[in-house]
Amino acid sequence: MEDLHKYAQKKKRKRAMTQTQIIALGFFVMITIGTLLLMLPISSKDGTWTSLTDALFTATSASCVTGLVVFDTYSHWTLFGQIVLILLIQIGGLGFMTIATLFSLLLRRKIGLKERELMQESVSTLHIGGVVKLTKKILLGTLIFEGTGAVFLAFRFIPMFGFFEGLYNAIFHSISAFCNAGFDLMGQLEQYSSFCQFSKDPLVNLVLMSLIIIGGIGYLIWDDISIYRLNVRKYCLHTKIVLSVTAILIFGGAFLFYIFENNRLFANMGFGEKILASLFSAVTPRTAGFNTVDTGLLSESSKILTMLLMFIGGSPGSTAGGIKTTTLLVLLAFAVTEMKHENGCNIFGRRLEEEAIRRANAIVMINFSFVFITVLVLCHLENFNVSDAAFEAFSAMGTAGMTTGVTRDLSKISRVLISFLMYCGRVGSLSFALAFTTRKPVPPVQQPQERITVG
Repeated sequence: MEDLHKYAQKKKRKRAMTQTQIIALGFFVMITIGTLLLMLPISSKDGTWTSLTDALFTATSASCVTGLVVFDTYSHWTLFGQIVLILLIQIGGLGFMTIATLFSLLLRRKIGLKERELMQESVSTLHIGGVVKLTKKILLGTLIFEGTGAVFLAFRFIPMFGFFEGLYNAIFHSISAFCNAGFDLMGQLEQYSSFCQFSKDPLVNLVLMSLIIIGGIGYLIWDDISIYRLNVRKYCLHTKIVLSVTAILIFGGAFLFYIFENNRLFANMGFGEKILASLFSAVTPRTAGFNTVDTGLLSESSKILTMLLMFIGGSPGSTAGGIKTTTLLVLLAFAVTEMKHENGCNIFGRRLEEEAIRRANAIVMINFSFVFITVLVLCHLENFNVSDAAFEAFSAMGTAGMTTGVTRDLSKISRVLISFLMYCGRVGSLSFALAFTTRKPVPPVQQPQERITVG
């Protein structure tokens, strides 16, 4: 009876907002502010008010570092509007708690336990100890990587656009690539063309791919590599999984794209250009959103491969979205374990905890359910074919920003739905679901257990 009384008392207690709820609310507030700013006449080049739906869609896409757009970024938005977008991208990519910690450090304000817990949740680190030190590394690393990328891109853009505009383009695209955002200003060459004009340019391709990969592998990987350098044996299990899966997806994906498009979309390209296009096509679906070839002209097999890569996305604690590389390997390892009738799920000589397997299953099911429902709605409301609807839904859920060209044709209802998907993709579908629930204590009395047949 005493246990029952304690359980009842726990259920009655009012709980404060959880870290997940605060992060979800923070992104919502950021999107709201961005929407209001983008609606202003000063943000659009025609000097008129942008509709609420269009501004909301764009602000969500920028804050959630997706890249889906209803307007060509260069053609529609003024310098003020573009700066609003790049600020949303930078804050959304790093996480607003990282930016808040930066100001606390600059003001020499003491960072309390609550803020440290929020930072731990925001960057997906395993331990609360050393989270402030890790945040400093994140901020310094971001400055170094984005700055280096901007310098290299400036060598290409300054001769093309002049010094100030070229430098601005270099900075904008370096931030957008590192944050896996997919927003570009190449509309000054051709609207909605992304980087198709640079498909033969090794400098632009390699710099953008490097920034996308570095931003998408996760901050914990930076920390491990900075400490242990090339001593792979000392890397933690998380780092080994991320680096292994990332390499397989990039090079395996590039190989498949080369096979699928060699005699199709890549037919008129030279060998070097085919290699660049294949690599870029494998890297950018990992939630970056740029493209050097017309995505709408990809073969059906390449579109399916792209959707798979968008669904997987990047790695935990990074600027990327998707179910994440670790989730993929956990589920694959668990499936192999079940087929072998082994006890425990083992990877790289370590046994995974049950919590990781449960979370991985929940994430995949929730993400896929959201995508499936969205595809149904898009096919019904917009009369899209399944391929285009699925591509758009996977792109939004994975915050990938790639499209076959149907984004601009979405109705207001569909734009709100896609905005919701982008929000869930950035906050995390499981985190979004947890934001509306509280962790319940295990009741002393539970329902009777009964076996069922599965599979």
